[in-house]
Amino acid sequence: MGDAVARVVWTGSREVAENLLESIMPDDPESFESEIVESEDGVMLTILISSSELSELRATVDDILACLSAVEGSLEVLGEEL
Repeated sequence: MGDAVARVVWTGSREVAENLLESIMPDDPESFESEIVESEDGVMLTILISSSELSELRATVDDILACLSAVEGSLEVLGEEL
């Protein structure tokens, strides 16, 4: 059986990208790779998730998206520029 792979990409400011990345590091850092690179719109945060099973991939992606969404929502409430 092959590997299942998903890529999550977010663009915005470096400060927010770093906050977003910090929010998912404690979860399961060996289950994904991440990178922040400069782009035309500021920076691009890319998270690459891979798993040998689709159900595990989905669970990991769901967890990561939940964390990212919570942090992004908190930063919006605090008035940070996204």
